[in-house]
Amino acid sequence: MARLAAIDIGSNAIRLRIVDVDPPALGAFGAGWDPALAGAATGAPRFHPFRDVHSDRASVRLGHDVFTKGRLESGVIGAACEALRRFRTAMDAAKVDRYRAVATSAAREAQNGDLFVERAAREAGVHVEVIEGVEEARLVQLAVRERVALGERTALLVDIGGGSTELTLLRGREAVFSRSLPVGTVRMVEAFLEDRRPVDAGHRRLVEEYVDRVMVEATREIVELLGEGSGSGIDLLVGTGGNIETLAELCPAPAGSAEGRAIDVAAMFRLLDEMASKTPEERAQIYGLRPDRADTIVPAATILGRVARAFAQRVIVAPGVGLKEGVLVDLAHAHFLGPDFRGEAAAVTDACVRLGRRYHFDEKHGALVARFAERLFDDLAPRHRLGQRDRILLRAAALLHDIGDFVRYEGHHKHSYYVIAHSDLMGLTPEERAIVANIARYHRKSPPSMDHDNFRALSRDARAKVKSMASILRIADALDREHRAKVAEVSGRIEGDTLVIEVQGAEDRALEEWTVVAKAGMLRDALGLEVRMVDATPRSRPPPAPSAGG
Repeated sequence: MARLAAIDIGSNAIRLRIVDVDPPALGAFGAGWDPALAGAATGAPRFHPFRDVHSDRASVRLGHDVFTKGRLESGVIGAACEALRRFRTAMDAAKVDRYRAVATSAAREAQNGDLFVERAAREAGVHVEVIEGVEEARLVQLAVRERVALGERTALLVDIGGGSTELTLLRGREAVFSRSLPVGTVRMVEAFLEDRRPVDAGHRRLVEEYVDRVMVEATREIVELLGEGSGSGIDLLVGTGGNIETLAELCPAPAGSAEGRAIDVAAMFRLLDEMASKTPEERAQIYGLRPDRADTIVPAATILGRVARAFAQRVIVAPGVGLKEGVLVDLAHAHFLGPDFRGEAAAVTDACVRLGRRYHFDEKHGALVARFAERLFDDLAPRHRLGQRDRILLRAAALLHDIGDFVRYEGHHKHSYYVIAHSDLMGLTPEERAIVANIARYHRKSPPSMDHDNFRALSRDARAKVKSMASILRIADALDREHRAKVAEVSGRIEGDTLVIEVQGAEDRALEEWTVVAKAGMLRDALGLEVRMVDATPRSRPPPAPSAGG
């Protein structure tokens, strides 16, 4: 058994949940398989329901003023740190084995978000991790898959927070689309509804138009992935977040729904009409809402309604999980099962391929260079001493190193850096994405330099990783110089201060071999190795000469 804790530092409130969780049962379908929970199609590690030890909630609106003024108020930071001190005391008393505290859109968008992180560590003893929207989406996805038997169905997940809304499209276990949108309940309250009056028809149209405009590109991409018809292909619309739980209580779908608790969309629209005509104080009194829920429920229902209408859904499943449950599932996996590098690599690869296809990249070339880079990474392990997580970053950079061709071939390495650095890649932290972007940036032309802003902005450790992995990527890319797969297989071995590269493939690969030597200087500088090429291609032997008199 493990005792785990999750702290969700949202834009509207800060929440703590401490649970006990048992090791996943080992079964024929792999660690943690629980057919009663998962159904025979998922094949994923699953945990039995968590047993609650302690929970707490602090009504601290961290997002107050952030989305209009760009900064966290000093008083709000103080209140948040006071809540975190209380949470730290509770975790210590419960003897928690491990915890994770995550902050979302308010902290990541605030100009002084780093000040909050620093004060939380100093004053409350809580390490706060500011996560991106794609990481929010990934964690919520973990929680939903733990609770809802998705099987092979296509599901659209909608996680509505105070500052952002995350949309994730799942086909069975695979996330085929994920996007964080800057549309959230606190953001809309402070931008459009701050006067705390009833929401008149004009303001309702304003909010609806804002939501539609923010969603339009994501909606189009999802529709393209689904095929013809805006709602075709969606088997399940799943909503998460505190407001969704409230809406499920106020306008439940008819009893006996196959998915358990759910929201009736038609009833939600009627409720939205009723609530919009009242002040937040009246909503709190009539519907029994907390004050910090009474003013955000109208924009939440608006967002949810626009999504449901865009994809022709009449019911929204409300599984009762959210970000903190996803954090707990992630912690449980790490605690009992250890790092799943194969699964992490597959998830990052999927995200890179989706991004690459948006920019019409040369997928075959990227995949081949990634295979070469991984093999050389493994063969050079005694020299670079990097870990398996770094191997995943190198693979991502190799897949996407030429993505900048979409902008322009000249200087495409710089364009590749920009596209990667400014794109959502599920499974990568912001620092990891910066490392990947820099590795891709230096696959050609000048080596890393402290004169380059993008390189100087990295930590010392990250800069060392970029130098080593970019030098490997240069060799791997050179082995497919013409994008014609003339080199089919590659391996390396270290002999003294030389990397001996054995290659197999076509005979006419002089340009590739010349390019490898020409681009080997960075490997010499980074890892202290010269490069020598060896042909290891099996050649068929000529038939033996006939014997005399034969």
